[in-house]
Amino acid sequence: MGINFHNQRNRITYTTRRADNSWIRTINKLISIREISKAADIGCGGGIYSKAMADIGVSSVTGVDFSKSILKGARENCKEYNNISFQYGNALETGLDNNSFDFVLERALIHHIKDLQSCFKEAYRVLKDNGFYIIQDRTPEDCLLEGNDNHIRGYFFDCFPKLTKKEINRRHNSQVVISMLKATGFKDIKQVKFWEIRKMHENKKELLKDLSDRTGRSILHELSNKELKYLTKYIDTLITTDKSIVEKDRWTVWRAVK
Repeated sequence: MGINFHNQRNRITYTTRRADNSWIRTINKLISIREISKAADIGCGGGIYSKAMADIGVSSVTGVDFSKSILKGARENCKEYNNISFQYGNALETGLDNNSFDFVLERALIHHIKDLQSCFKEAYRVLKDNGFYIIQDRTPEDCLLEGNDNHIRGYFFDCFPKLTKKEINRRHNSQVVISMLKATGFKDIKQVKFWEIRKMHENKKELLKDLSDRTGRSILHELSNKELKYLTKYIDTLITTDKSIVEKDRWTVWRAVK
């Protein structure tokens, strides 16, 4: 089945939260924000991380996405930011100018990309010399960590083992990413693992509603409505607290320099 990013119904699925400080702290450790005046958010979705870059002091942010529907949601989400703009394009052909950005971010993007070489070459093209390239995604190892009251995603695969193969097949091994970055010409490559707070849910009911809506979770579009209902009931039985739930996801981040 899979998510249809071009469907108007999914226009706001990636606009409903803010980037947590755990993400901002990680990025600040990897790059010098004070040196960044112009950034590109490729695969920007609803503009959550375009906003975050603007909030931490980037003067100009350009978001690029291949879905016109999602871009519509991003523009609405970022309408109060005069320094954020959006344009239609994709990771292999962004339409951005050569050597024009200090920083390129591709968050939760490369698991949708089979041709990593072309993706990395495009990022290299649009970066200025000594510009920073940040890729954030999950490796197969990140995906299969056990579920608990914070790592809700782990429960998806416990409940539906069929999702495991789908998830592993679309994720890139870290060594493949690093080797391809080097082959493209990037230098000073660094890899870090971190837990990003995805969202603070006031209670279990709010979390289950978020899951039922498949909000910002493309993997849940692999389930039928009946299966999704079963999953939410399964998670309901495993989470015993009705107090606030801090939902976290485990990520791998690669930093490279042109």
